[in-house]
Amino acid sequence: MRFILACFISLSFLSASDYIGTTTHNNDDFEAEFNTKNSENLFDPLSGYNEMMTSVNDKFYEYLLRPTAQGYAYVVPEMARHGVSNFFENIFYPIRLVNNLLQLKFYNSLEETERFVLNSTMGILGFRDVAGEELGIKAHDEDLGQTLGHYGVGNGFHVVLPLFGPSNVRDIAGLAGDMWLNPITYMKGRHDANLLDNSDQAMAATAFYTINKTSLHVKEYDNFKKDAIELYPFLRDVYESRRTKLISE
Repeated sequence: MRFILACFISLSFLSASDYIGTTTHNNDDFEAEFNTKNSENLFDPLSGYNEMMTSVNDKFYEYLLRPTAQGYAYVVPEMARHGVSNFFENIFYPIRLVNNLLQLKFYNSLEETERFVLNSTMGILGFRDVAGEELGIKAHDEDLGQTLGHYGVGNGFHVVLPLFGPSNVRDIAGLAGDMWLNPITYMKGRHDANLLDNSDQAMAATAFYTINKTSLHVKEYDNFKKDAIELYPFLRDVYESRRTKLISE
């Protein structure tokens, strides 16, 4: 039971922080994403549950995650927090590498490997993004949900997960697969490939990653909510539109 809980919390916190970290948008990009037919065509049989869970997740962010992240930001300098964020992004290299390879994006895979080698050495274990800042080698974020979409797997219906927030059936399946590639997830089946020794360490590392990343984007969710007349359908439509855009790139 603890193992299942650890996996779920690790997966949920990681994905939630990724969503928080990508809610910034300029007006042109936002209009391009939002002005789609997703809202009209979305199959949403769980709308009642999804609205309820969106409210729960919103309260979790407002009363727990945001205050914790703000307190952490008060104590830890921004430069150090950026270094921690760089470190974690560097060790998530296996997720990006495998999914770029699965999509036959070989040049992107090569650049991901170059980034990992350079940042792990010259960047001192990844605390500095030498590859991106000095050489202009950018990360190519891909996940298994995008890979499945790349090969024509449909979204399925929309699902709001506890802590995680907006998702859909395809992306939930993708998250489960990416969990095996995530170095800070403890999986008994991986044996010696685990970076951490147990599920407690995995939960602590994931919570730390989430708090650190949220501290760097603490105002974004508030700004995002200002655009919403009704929070759940707004988050749902933007999520589905954004995922469609990422898959098409």
